[in-house]
Amino acid sequence: MLKQHLQLKLGQKLAPQQIQLMKLIQLHTLEFEEELERELEENPALEIVKEDSKEDEFSSLEDAYQDEGTASIETDFDVNEYIYDDEPNYKTASSNYSPDDEEFDNESLLTEGQSLYDYLLEQIHLVNISDEDEKIAEYVIGNLDTDGYLRREIKAIVDDLAFSQGIYTTKEKVEDILENYIQKLDPSGVGARGLQECLLLQIEKKVSSDKAVSLAASILRHQFDALTNKHYNKIIQKYDIEEEDLKDALEEISKLSPKVGGNFDTQTITINQEIIPDFVIQVKDGLVIPMLNSKNAPTLRVSEEYKDILTTYSHDKNSSEHKQAALFIKQKLDAAKWYIDAINQRQNTLLQTITAIVKFQKDYFITGDEKSLKPMILKDVADITGFDISTISRVVKSKYADTSNGIVYLKDLFSDSLTNDDGEEVSTKEIKTHLQEVIGKENKRKPLTDDALVVILKEQGYNIARRTIAKYREQLNIPVARLRKEL
Repeated sequence: MLKQHLQLKLGQKLAPQQIQLMKLIQLHTLEFEEELERELEENPALEIVKEDSKEDEFSSLEDAYQDEGTASIETDFDVNEYIYDDEPNYKTASSNYSPDDEEFDNESLLTEGQSLYDYLLEQIHLVNISDEDEKIAEYVIGNLDTDGYLRREIKAIVDDLAFSQGIYTTKEKVEDILENYIQKLDPSGVGARGLQECLLLQIEKKVSSDKAVSLAASILRHQFDALTNKHYNKIIQKYDIEEEDLKDALEEISKLSPKVGGNFDTQTITINQEIIPDFVIQVKDGLVIPMLNSKNAPTLRVSEEYKDILTTYSHDKNSSEHKQAALFIKQKLDAAKWYIDAINQRQNTLLQTITAIVKFQKDYFITGDEKSLKPMILKDVADITGFDISTISRVVKSKYADTSNGIVYLKDLFSDSLTNDDGEEVSTKEIKTHLQEVIGKENKRKPLTDDALVVILKEQGYNIARRTIAKYREQLNIPVARLRKEL
């Protein structure tokens, strides 16, 4: 038997405006400009107001819609609600965007280049080779990675040739074409199946009569493991050579490229974009002044065309076509109002967040020294601004600031803290900076181990465990002591 009953339930649901705001907040300047252009294309009720003509257009707005003798039409909405002075209030606030009118060139630069695949095909077509072998060579070239390596198994290529190309061949035949044709092409090292083979292909094309080149080739062929592990003493004993001889050989090896396809475009069209800072931070007389890039604060308003349609509608209360047009305009005006409000909130959120960050890291922005960075997490900024941590995370995502010391990635300003021997909290970024300095000054013939680094940093007041040193070293892309060894 069916029964009806009431049940109260508490829940949260984001409004479309909130979702739109969250989406806008996390966009950096270039993405925001693209999003704004898309919205302007989709909503004809929006247009950007030029600064020099803003006053005239706002004054004409009231004249266009204030007519005491105009009769109104009975509808399910009030037309006057959409006749408003639409100057965004965020444009009247002070210091909310950069006064610098410098135009950042954010145009994508399109450059057409030749891919490694096309370059190799051009060469193989000039080689004296049978038609079937040429097709096999073309297929093998098509299986090369963008860095020039062949990482597929030869047997898999043989199977693919049979099933997809109708070419029945053998593993030995494909290997012969690879070694005698493809690996002879330019650039040297292309078609290698590993780093060792790639370097060997390059060194073998050099003059073998040179002592250093011959030794380098022999080391790559017979002592590759010892070389990669930097067991230099083992190599010296193996070849009974002097340390200077090994240095010469290592210099020849250092001239070789591990990725021979790196100089070629991976696509026919390459798009290069420069970083456009979202914030401008100026230092004047000891004061740190944060501002938004002016591109983040466009002035939007209702288009003249839509205002004319509304004016026509307000004079005609009998036309059903005008009423349908007005209903459509209502939807567009609603969307325009929401969007302008979202821009307003985005502007204020970004400004309050960067102001809080600047307040927290004032010493860093004045000195530019990373050692001046204070420990700061998202919660610290959230407590100052009153925003949620997720909002702060969206604001700093992919955002950059133009400072007197260069472009700064906002996320780099955040770090955890550790307590030194004096009981003071220090940023983990400061510790990493000290770690880099210590490793940079070490004797490369006898690099410092992680245990030795623990002792040195402890003497400087940083009591850190060895595993923490190893973690920071990996984050800084610094190899272990054995791999930092040099002659």
